[in-house]
Amino acid sequence: MSIRILPLLALLLTSCGGSEERRERPAPLVTTSMVSAQPFADRYIAVGNAFANEQVSVRAPVTERITQLAFTDGSFVRRGQTLAVLAQGQETASLASAQARAREAEQQLARVAELHRRGFATNASLDSQTAVAAAARAQANEAGASVGDRVVRAPFSGYASLRRISVGAVVSAGDEIATISDIGSIKLDFTIPETMLSRVATGQAITAKAAAYPDAMFSGTISAIDPVVNAQTRTAILRATLPNRNVMLKPGMLMSVTIESNARTSPAVPELSLVREGSASFVYAVDKDGKAKRIPVTTGARQGQMVEILSGLNAGDMIVTEGVVKLSDGVKVRLKKADGAPPSGSGRK
Repeated sequence: MSIRILPLLALLLTSCGGSEERRERPAPLVTTSMVSAQPFADRYIAVGNAFANEQVSVRAPVTERITQLAFTDGSFVRRGQTLAVLAQGQETASLASAQARAREAEQQLARVAELHRRGFATNASLDSQTAVAAAARAQANEAGASVGDRVVRAPFSGYASLRRISVGAVVSAGDEIATISDIGSIKLDFTIPETMLSRVATGQAITAKAAAYPDAMFSGTISAIDPVVNAQTRTAILRATLPNRNVMLKPGMLMSVTIESNARTSPAVPELSLVREGSASFVYAVDKDGKAKRIPVTTGARQGQMVEILSGLNAGDMIVTEGVVKLSDGVKVRLKKADGAPPSGSGRK
């Protein structure tokens, strides 16, 4: 009989020891902090293509041989600077001849006008000579324009493209001589869904990044909004202008664009302080009795490690920010001191 009682006594002793251990287990140690108000904004990220502020392909106006190239690969050229000179020997001779005829006609007109003033020339002769002088001037101007067509100049200041022609080459009318790009500022075109049109406006600030400069952020403003929405994609094209003082950005680059709208200030909590249960979110506070209290909240945007709180909390409320994984509603807790002092309360029942 005594042999059967021994196992039962051992089990009772073990159970008593486990209960005592559970009674002695300390309450969870948590850290609390105050809910702060922080700025938030709705962000939309798009991908855009960079274009030069102004860009033109300078082409040969006539078919002729190149006698001079006055730019180097990738060099900066000023507005009106000569880029190329085409052969113009025949045109120069024609200009000299036309100018001589124009001078002769002007001199003859002056003599006829003097005779007409004295009454020795008729009105018809004066009119005829006036017409001859005008025709001579027109021919001289035409010859001058023909010479001018053989001097190709930069239409505005910018950077010349890489040269793909050489002196002595014969170019046909329309052949490219150089591409001039004004990249003092960059146009950045990107698309947004039509549902966002009410949240963007010209003059609105944007930020952009390029893969070539991962640590650099470029700021600009929206300069234009396409008035037509693409019927197939339901998107609209926006154009932003970015200053390019250091000429870091190049036309043709692919850039990511961030648009911020609906700027606001809202209560915010660290993301680690939130507890998720399905679609619901909760935070924990500590009541006056030192017990955890679960508070349902509605979350909004995220900014770094902080989460916007739309309802359930106000700025200045105290919540648990560390140790939430060990909590349940109503459990006794110990507060960890921020300065390293011993925690308040033993947490033992």
